[in-house]
Amino acid sequence: MHQGNQTTISEFFLLGLTVGSEQQQIIFMLFLSMYLVTMVGNLLIILAIISDTHLHSPMYFFIANLSFIDICFTTTTVPKMLADIQSQSPTISFAGCLTQMYFFMLLVDLDNFLLAAMAYDRYVAICHPLHYAALLNPKHCALLVVTPWVISNLVSVLHLSLLIHLTFCDQRAIPHFFCDLEPILRLACSDTQINNLFILGIGGTVIFTPFIFILVSYTLIGSTVLRVPSTKGKWKTFSTCGSHLSAVSLFYGSIVGVYFLPSSAYSAERDKVAAIMYTIITPMMNPFIYSLRNKDMKRALRRMLSRKSFCWNW
Repeated sequence: MHQGNQTTISEFFLLGLTVGSEQQQIIFMLFLSMYLVTMVGNLLIILAIISDTHLHSPMYFFIANLSFIDICFTTTTVPKMLADIQSQSPTISFAGCLTQMYFFMLLVDLDNFLLAAMAYDRYVAICHPLHYAALLNPKHCALLVVTPWVISNLVSVLHLSLLIHLTFCDQRAIPHFFCDLEPILRLACSDTQINNLFILGIGGTVIFTPFIFILVSYTLIGSTVLRVPSTKGKWKTFSTCGSHLSAVSLFYGSIVGVYFLPSSAYSAERDKVAAIMYTIITPMMNPFIYSLRNKDMKRALRRMLSRKSFCWNW
């Protein structure tokens, strides 16, 4: 493309969700409600785990970290989207766009690694229960959380370092409600082949390596469960994994649908629907998934809420 059609971008326009003006307030109230439910639900999970000593175990340590990441994850995109719905000119600066993309990619990768750590926790608990305390001691648990932070930071920084060297055209409209990598690359005038290869190579490795680890873990768990003699014992053993499997299905189903289908199959509307799934619905559902199916968590929540209620009444 000619140099005259290229420019230094100072801001982008976020086109957001394709809805009529009469539907905007309904959409605003809907997503505001979902955001508040996500914040309150995940915060309650964290407080319940911190306050109840019976939940001071590796499994709940990972759940608390997942809830914290979900709070940060949904906060990266939803408040800006809600402000844009109310705005007549929804713009975001180039620096703001890069910042949002950095935290978005960081938190997606962290979610991914934490789901793998939780699968490892279930694998050790079911397949090697006698070695559970040794394999998942506090030092190892901390390592399983800190290492993903380092890797995810490096990947996010590398993505942005490749992005800032691109030249953008006069077109500044992003057909999305936040700054995502794929829509931004489609606005570039310069060659994005390296960026796309990096997404498929490094991005694919970061996403699919933990996913394969999860599949292997559950294959080994399944073979162990099948050796349990009683049907009731099999169900009780495998039911501890039900919540995690639900979260994994929600997360990977939407991620793969956005980032790893062929570029020719790209659709802005499909992309937005999938993004709503993993940026809003999945973080909102995780507190319900991990509390409604877990007796210890429900007991801790009731105990914590009853204490709060007593303090307020007093």
